[in-house]
Formats: sequence, structure tokens, C-alpha cells
Amino acid sequence: MKGKLRLTLRGRHMLEGYSFVALWTIGFCVFMAIPLLRSLVYSFQDLKVSSGRLQATWIGLQNYRQALTVDVEFMPILTGTMLQTVFTVPLILIFAMFSALLLNRPMKGRVFFRGVFFLPVIIAAGETLQKLTAQGAATLPIFQQYDLKSVLQDYIPLELLAPLLAMMDSLTLVMWGAGVPILILLAGLQTISPSLYEAAKCDGATPWENFWKITFPMIMPMLLVSTLFCIVDSFTSVMNKMMKFIYTLVFNKFSYGYASAIGWIYFIFIFLVIGVVFFLFRNTTAMARDRR
Repeated sequence: MKGKLRLTLRGRHMLEGYSFVALWTIGFCVFMAIPLLRSLVYSFQDLKVSSGRLQATWIGLQNYRQALTVDVEFMPILTGTMLQTVFTVPLILIFAMFSALLLNRPMKGRVFFRGVFFLPVIIAAGETLQKLTAQGAATLPIFQQYDLKSVLQDYIPLELLAPLLAMMDSLTLVMWGAGVPILILLAGLQTISPSLYEAAKCDGATPWENFWKITFPMIMPMLLVSTLFCIVDSFTSVMNKMMKFIYTLVFNKFSYGYASAIGWIYFIFIFLVIGVVFFLFRNTTAMARDRR
């Protein structure tokens, strides 16, 4: 038929992709773009509340200079946030990978167990997570009850023991934060053709070799998505010290301009971390794509 629009396969795939992100793009432009631009402008101003209105005075880069060279709290908090992310993200990914492999195996009650692993994503979020954390539900009481630090420091150097105990004490948060990565990795595992494992079995491959030669390379794109999600989720968690610091500046000290500058420095820092992750995954993801 004349006048009928014909798209190539690549064009159809691009159209489908744009259709999936269209709603998010519209929502971002309508609800988030203007506040973000305003916060960028506020970061160059000194804002004071007067007669129920904000009075702005342009001060240029003074807020950024204060955060990076004057404020004695900002850099330690930023460093601590980075170290916390470095510790928790690998633990979450390892736990999510192990759980996804188990949940992908044929067994009775598989759907139920998948729901159990995803349930903390719905329950342990926002104000609920803050309440649970305040009551000590996010830590393991065994470390305080038996004073394991004093017992083990005679056998393990304190430089190694302190981060190890911190990692072990955060296992509850790791399990709570692994719901979405488990779902992503599980979807990736289900896209792997069983014929690949059958061919490897005929060649005498062991389960360990199947994982490193087939499973791991094939789910590398999903592992990248899971890593990015974990990083962003860790940096924006309600338990994050930086988020609490910004909250205090805005709602307790009413330092709107300085808080905006802190937020944009934090955003640039997160953007650089994500860029490093993309760089590290680029070659491995391309290899996995070529294998498909």
C-alpha cells in the first residue's frame, strides 16, 4: 500500500525502546526538570527567608568553595559514604547472584521464595526502614552480645578485623537491598538458552566451568544494570549519612543555597562513579554481546 510507513527491524527496536522510556521522560520534564534547574541556580545564591518569601543574593561559587575548603564535615561524610558503598555493593551483588542461581533451579515453591526475597523491597523502604534501623533491626546483635571484636582481635589484626566485622554486621541490609538485583539477574538467567548447557555437558564441562564460561558472560549486561542500581540505591538511601546531612541543612538550618551546592557536588561525584563503572564494564559487556 502506498503511503504505508515501513520500518526496518532496527527502526522497530528503536521505536519500542523510545516508547518504554517516553513516560519517564515526560514525567521528568514535567515534575523534575524545573526543580533541578532551580536548585542549580540556588547553589550560586545565598537564600534567606524573609516575610514568608525567599530573598536571594548572588554569591557565585562561594557555596562550593565553602563545601570543598571550609566545611570540616562535608569531606569526611563524603568519604564515609564512598567507603560504605564500596563495602555494601559487592556484597549485595554476590548475594543476589547466588540467590538468583538458586531461585532459577526447578523446585517446589519457587514462586513463593521469589516473592519472599523481593518482599523487603516493598516493606523495608522510606520511613519504615528508618524505624527498623532505629530499633536495631538492621544489625546483628550477636556481635555486641558476645563482644566478638575483643575476642577476635587477638587472632586477627584490627586493620582487617574492623572492616570485616562491619561487612558482617551489614548482612541484614544486604539481604534487604538485594531484591531488585535478584529480579534483574533472574531475568538474565532465564534468557540463556538451555542448548548451551547441553552442548557444554556433552563436551564434559563441569558446573563450575559452565558458570564462568556460559552463565557469567551471558548475564554481564544484567550484572551491569544491577551494579548501577545498587550504586544509586546506596548513594540515595535514607540511611546514607550524606542524605541526612543535606536534610539537616535544608530543614533544620534552612541553608537552602549551601544545601543545593552540596547536592550538586554529590551529584557530580555519583556521576563520576557511574562513569568509572561504565568504563570497567564496557569491554566485558561488548564481549558478552558478541557471544550472543
